[in-house]
Amino acid sequence: MPATFPPRQTTNFARAFSLEATRPTAAEVEEVAGVVPPATPLYLTSVATQATSELVALAAAVRRAGLEPVAHLAARRLAGAQQLQELLRGLRGEADVRRLLVIAGDIDSSGPYPDALSIVQRGKLREAGIEEIGISGYPEAHPRIPADRIETALDQKIAAATAAGLRVHIVSQFSFDAGAIVAWLRRMRKGGIDVPIKVGMAGPTSVPALLRYAKRCGVGASLKGLMSGTAAGLLGHVGPDRILETLAETEGLGDIAPHYFSFGGALATARYARDAAGLASRDRATA
Repeated sequence: MPATFPPRQTTNFARAFSLEATRPTAAEVEEVAGVVPPATPLYLTSVATQATSELVALAAAVRRAGLEPVAHLAARRLAGAQQLQELLRGLRGEADVRRLLVIAGDIDSSGPYPDALSIVQRGKLREAGIEEIGISGYPEAHPRIPADRIETALDQKIAAATAAGLRVHIVSQFSFDAGAIVAWLRRMRKGGIDVPIKVGMAGPTSVPALLRYAKRCGVGASLKGLMSGTAAGLLGHVGPDRILETLAETEGLGDIAPHYFSFGGALATARYARDAAGLASRDRATA
């Protein structure tokens, strides 16, 4: 059953959403495309065991389905400049990819690209046809990197992207704490970061699954709130209703939009995003 949302304020805010999926099948991509508006951005998570050819083929399937593919590019998983350029040629040539999410990657660095900044500075992304990049933000503390280093890195990446002729936006790690998200957004804006921010939210899934993903991703503070609150006793699936409502009601946060992580499945997350935005059903999967 779709969630019930305030009729106008929240739905208006929720319409510019993006989705993120981990290794969806071509069939799942088609199902998602049958639910959400055309050209909805679908971010494709970087997976350590995924071959370059598989990522390119998946991005191409997203493009054919009428969605906008945004491939994750993990700096530390690249062996060198040749591999990077081959990946960029494949993404651009076969899937017309124009946007990337550039991340460091969750492994120790052993190649020439130790972090996302090195890709932005030396990856020749604009020359490869990339027009816009996303970079990571963290409403809650990063499990390994101090907050001051995170904010300095944001400034450096934005400056490097701008110098390279790339548009840039931030995609935040998901959080369950609306207050923490608002405080972080205000801190970003006060610090002079005015680029668009896609606010990470966990799409609808069961509370036990949310707890597993939160622990894995180092989302500590809001995890405690989730465990201590009434949500821990809920049955079925829960979504980020309260976060959407809070962000829609809060002024002065700049250009922000929801970004849904599909922990409960890409199709279920797409349906939730559609319903939250108050869009008419175009769900071919149930036609």
